[in-house]
Amino acid sequence: MKDFFKKYINNRYFYTALAFIIWMFFFDNDNFREQMRLSKKIDQLQQKEQFYKTEIEKNKSALKALKYDTVQLEKYAREKYFMKKDNEDVYVIIRKPAK
Repeated sequence: MKDFFKKYINNRYFYTALAFIIWMFFFDNDNFREQMRLSKKIDQLQQKEQFYKTEIEKNKSALKALKYDTVQLEKYAREKYFMKKDNEDVYVIIRKPAK
């Protein structure tokens, strides 16, 4: 067993490989820590991408509904811009958020 370790410890390729591994894990620009940070950032960006894709689909369907459905358009105008008919009164109730 002692000869087995001695064989590897006295080998120059062992030291070269060890130095290479240490260099790659700690000192290189693309070290292990940096790769983990970039992987986490990619995951976050993919989640954001998925969120924005779903939001785009919602907005497309809402826009399509507003273009072709006059009832939806009237409802949207009344809610968003407080529009009213000539013989109506509009009361806006603003609720304070609970603390």
